[in-house]
Amino acid sequence: MSKLETNTIDNISGSSTLNIGDTNATAVTIDSGVSTVTIPNGAATGQNYPAFEAYQSSSQSGITNNTWTKISANTEKFDTDSMYDSSTNYRFTPTVAGKYFVYGAISVSSQTTFNLYVPNIAIYKNGSSYKQSVMNFNSTYAHNEDWIFISATVELNGSSDYIELYGRGNANTGNIILDCTVLNGSFGAYRIGA
Repeated sequence: MSKLETNTIDNISGSSTLNIGDTNATAVTIDSGVSTVTIPNGAATGQNYPAFEAYQSSSQSGITNNTWTKISANTEKFDTDSMYDSSTNYRFTPTVAGKYFVYGAISVSSQTTFNLYVPNIAIYKNGSSYKQSVMNFNSTYAHNEDWIFISATVELNGSSDYIELYGRGNANTGNIILDCTVLNGSFGAYRIGA
C-alpha cells in the first residue's frame, strides 16, 4: 500500500465532481485520530440535516371552537441550520431540496370540562393542509383532553416550500386549548433523502 501526503485534493478545473475510489472501493476510512470532518450543509448522505424540533413556551387558549389554528411553537430544541422561524411565522423553510419526515404532536382540550369530541392535527405545506389526523368521539362520551399525533413524508423544493403545524378541536360548548408545550407536544422535521 502506498501513502499520499498532501494538504489539499481538488477536482480538475471545469469539473464539479471529485471522485475518491472507484467501483471496486467499498469503504473510505478516516483515521480514528481525526476529530472533525467538515461537510457543507445538506451535502452529506446518511445525515438527516437540515433538521429541527420545536415546542410552545405556553399553550394557546381561547381558541374558537372548530377553527384550524397554527401552532406557535416558539422554543427550539434544536435547529441544525437555522431554517425554522420560531418568532414570527412558526414555519420550517429548508434551503436543501429533498424528502423530509415531518411530525407533530399536540394535546387538544375543551375549556369546558368533558366537552371535547373531535381533536384534529394537520401538517400544512405552503399554507394549505397536506395531511390531517383526526379522532372522533361520540359526543355523548366527550373527553376533556386528548393527545394527537401526525407524521408524513413531504417533498420540499429547497427554496420556497415551507411546512407548518395546525390544530383544531370541536367541542359541544366552549373554547379550545391547543397545547404543544415541552411535555405535551412537538413539531419537527428532518431530511431523509433527495
